[in-house]
Amino acid sequence: MFAIVEIAGKQYKVENDQKLYVNKLSNEAGDSLNFDRVLLVDNNGKAKVGAPVVKGASVSAKVLDHVKGDKVIVFKKKRRKGYRVRNGHKQDYTQIQIESIKG
Repeated sequence: MFAIVEIAGKQYKVENDQKLYVNKLSNEAGDSLNFDRVLLVDNNGKAKVGAPVVKGASVSAKVLDHVKGDKVIVFKKKRRKGYRVRNGHKQDYTQIQIESIKG
């Protein structure tokens, strides 16, 4: 059984007991979450497609941790001008674990 869920403006394909990283959420580690914007639910080949969401379907998850992603290097240069800028960025993520899919 899997579902396609909208979490923080992005769509994810989730299954039971799956761990995934999503954009940072304001919840603390150990909190339980409930996502109501379920776009599709598939139960062994029997799919329910929402228009835009499936009525009565929800996905519950648990916040495991808040982490930072890999560093991305941004380098800018203008030739023959002596202009060089090097910046780095680490994106904040929240690790969640899917507990159950209802629908």
